[in-house]
Amino acid sequence: MKRVLVVRNDKIGDFMLAWPAFAMLKASLGGEITALVPGYTRELAELCPDIDHIMLDPGKQAPPAAQRALLDQLQAGRFDAVVCLFSNFRNAKLMWQAGIRQRWAPATKLAQIFYNHRVTQRRSQSAKPEYEYNLDLARALLRHNGIAVVEPRPPYLRFEAAALAGFRAQQAAALGIAADRPWLLVHAGSGGSANNLLAGQYGQLIRGLCDQFPGVQPVLTAGPGEQALAEQVAAEAESGAVVAHGLALPDFCRLLACGSLFVAGSTGPLHIAAALDVPTVGFFPLRRSATPLRWRPLNSEGRHLAFHPPGEDGEQVEDMSRVDIGAVVEAATLWARGYLS
Repeated sequence: MKRVLVVRNDKIGDFMLAWPAFAMLKASLGGEITALVPGYTRELAELCPDIDHIMLDPGKQAPPAAQRALLDQLQAGRFDAVVCLFSNFRNAKLMWQAGIRQRWAPATKLAQIFYNHRVTQRRSQSAKPEYEYNLDLARALLRHNGIAVVEPRPPYLRFEAAALAGFRAQQAAALGIAADRPWLLVHAGSGGSANNLLAGQYGQLIRGLCDQFPGVQPVLTAGPGEQALAEQVAAEAESGAVVAHGLALPDFCRLLACGSLFVAGSTGPLHIAAALDVPTVGFFPLRRSATPLRWRPLNSEGRHLAFHPPGEDGEQVEDMSRVDIGAVVEAATLWARGYLS
């Protein structure tokens, strides 16, 4: 088996949680791994050391000519197998039309009729992290073909140390901060992916951590359209907080790699930071489809701390204003001593 296609053509966070599967397939097969991704995750795919080729999906709204061109690319790829980590009717039909011999996907939804290899997962029960569901599909493909499974280990994204030191110095000069202090990175935006803390809660959290760790430099990160929110949080936080914005996606990833600790809601940047194995603090609603377990980041053991609103067993709580920031600061202070001191 020389050529495998992996389909993850949805959101940034979902794509990042596919990186262990990419790593497993690459290390186990040693062949060529191609990723089918949308344009907005292309730059992230280019950073992934376990992806050899990138195929861009123009999206379901693209004109017929673009859809036909994608199908032509899929057929020309002569893939031995495809693993659809994101399965919907369009993806399933495309892989069938492309004539890929082994078509692997979760055994859910009507779309499964187009796959000839299905793995029962019941992801709606959120019984394990999303990245583990992805790994289960990769393992099933490997074992079916008699290939020894090489289990991946974090970090899944790395930058060369000397180049990263130079980038950190440049960013410190641009932001007017000290390069030699621990950077507490906080991302208050959500991209609409999940409920998040209020700006005032993030401000209170930053003040609390800076009181506990006086040498820390708080940096608010902001993606497109998030600068105003980041500036509001910086003003709430005081503590000398600055805002980093306007970075291209690869440089945004490099900025996250400079952090001693990264704090965010359940959104793409949290999963990028975790792929770098930067220690992360994440905030999640108490909802079965969005639990801290289901969307656990890729950090190695002990390098992630999760919080959610209080609730009884089985209760669905999406009101993030119920998160007690004082209790968060207390817990995070004990946990983060090795990272921010």
